[in-house]
Amino acid sequence: MDEGVKSGVAEQLGGSSTTAGEAVERPTTMEDWEALWAEERAAVVERITSEGFGISDDGSTLTGPEGFTIDLSACPAGWSDTEGLTDTEIKIGHTTALSGTLADYGNIARAMQTLFAYYDEQGTFTDSLGKARTVNLIVKDDGYDSARTIPLVDELIDSEKVFAMWTLGSPNTLKTYDKLNQRCIPQPLSMTGHPAWGDPVNHPWTTGFQLAYNTEAVLWGAFIEQRLQEFGGQAKVASLVMNNDFGKAYNSGFEAFLAQSPEAANIEYVTETIEPQAPTLKDPMTTLAAEEPDVFIAMVAGTPCTQAITEAAQNGMKEEIPYLFQPSVCKAASFVGADKVGGDGSASDGWWIVGGGQVDLNAEANSDQAFVKFGRDLLAGAGLDYKASGSFGSGFSFGWTMVQALQIAGELEGGLTRTNLILALRSMDMTHPLLLPGVAMNMNGNTDAYFIEGSDIGQYDSETQSWAQQGEIIELSGKSTNCTFDQAAGVCS
Repeated sequence: MDEGVKSGVAEQLGGSSTTAGEAVERPTTMEDWEALWAEERAAVVERITSEGFGISDDGSTLTGPEGFTIDLSACPAGWSDTEGLTDTEIKIGHTTALSGTLADYGNIARAMQTLFAYYDEQGTFTDSLGKARTVNLIVKDDGYDSARTIPLVDELIDSEKVFAMWTLGSPNTLKTYDKLNQRCIPQPLSMTGHPAWGDPVNHPWTTGFQLAYNTEAVLWGAFIEQRLQEFGGQAKVASLVMNNDFGKAYNSGFEAFLAQSPEAANIEYVTETIEPQAPTLKDPMTTLAAEEPDVFIAMVAGTPCTQAITEAAQNGMKEEIPYLFQPSVCKAASFVGADKVGGDGSASDGWWIVGGGQVDLNAEANSDQAFVKFGRDLLAGAGLDYKASGSFGSGFSFGWTMVQALQIAGELEGGLTRTNLILALRSMDMTHPLLLPGVAMNMNGNTDAYFIEGSDIGQYDSETQSWAQQGEIIELSGKSTNCTFDQAAGVCS
C-alpha cells in the first residue's frame, strides 16, 4: 500500500482538502495552446540548463533533477546516444495489438502516426544542431501476447536499431524492460498504468504515463469505505480480473487497500478471472452475479469492458448493484456508448469510473474543446472516424507527450539524443490538452516518477453519452512512492 497515495486520497475524497486539483482556465484556440506549450517547454529547458543537468565531462554519468542519475559507463560496448537517428529521421519502434480481442489498441498507433505527420510537416523536430527530422514509427503486431513481444523488440532494437522502444501492455513491458534498461535504450511513456514504471533508480530508461493501477485501486477502496453505511455497515465487492500482469496489478492494489483498511472485516471481496483472449464473459459474470454483491469492479481492458456492461444488463447486476465500476482504461465513449452496448445506451447509464483525468475525444460533450476539434480534424484528414475507437484519444494523449519531449530534448545541448530524451521526460511539467483541468502532468527526477497522479470520479449519463464528473478532481502529484517491482511476489518493494 502506497501510504502517500492513501493519505492524499483520504484527505481529498473526504472533502476536507483545500489543495485538491483546481480548475484553471484553458486555452480556447490551438494558437493559444501552442504558445502556452512553447513557454512551458522553455521553462523545462531553462531548469535543465541552469541547474547543470546532463552528461558529465567524462561522459560516464547522466544527471537530472532530484538525484536522478544513470551510469552510462554500464551501457554495453558500442552503445550510441544517437542510434536510430539520421539527419532526417527519428526511428521509434512500437509493439502493440493489431489483432486479437484487444486489436482496438492498434488505433493508438494510428492516431500517433497522424499526429506525428502533422508536426513533421511543421518542421517541429528540428533540434539545436539544425537537424530537421521526421518521426518514423515502426509498428509491430504482438496481439497483446508478451511471448510475441520479446522477439519483436529484439528485431526492432537489433535489426532496425531504433532510437527508442515503445511498448503496450503490462505483461509485454515487464518482459522487456530489463533488457532495454541494460541496453540503455529509452522505453518512454509505456502504454500501461502498472506501478512498476515508477522506478527511476533501477529502470531509469523506462517511464510510464497514465494513472497507476494501484492508485486507481486505492480510490475504489476509499470510495467504498465512505459508503459502507448505505449497506448497513457491511458490503460485498466483486471483481472480474483479467488474468495477466495488468489485471493482477489492479487486484493486488485493491487487496492491499483492504488489508490495511479499518473496515477490512466489513468488506467481503470475491473475484473471478478471465483470460485476455477470452471471447465471452458470460460464465464468470454469471458466477459473480450469483454472489449478489453491493459493488462490482471490472478490472479488464478493451472489448471485455463493453462485454461486462452488456452481461450486467442481462444477468440482473445492472438493476441490483448500486455501484458498478469500469476501469480507467475504458473511459472512452467508444467502449460504453449506445452504439457499443446497444439500444438507447441505457445499459451503461449509472456506471461509475475512476477516470484517470483523461478527456474523452469521443464524447460529443467535448466537441467545443480546441484540441479535441484539432484531433478529430487530423483523423478525418487521414480517413479515420474518431467515433470508431476510444484508442484514438489515447493515441493523441501519448503522442502529444512524445511530441513535447522530443522538442525539449532537441533544444538541449547536443541536440536530440537518447540521454536528452530521458532528461526531458524526467523534468517535464506541462499542461496536457487531454487531461481535465486540475490534473497535473509532471515528473521530477527521483522524487516523482509518475506523470499522472490525479483523477476524476465520474458516472455515465446515457442521455448525454458522456461521463459526468462527481465531486472535485483528486490531485496526488508527487505523493506516489517509487516502486521497485518484485515480479515473483507481484508487489512493489
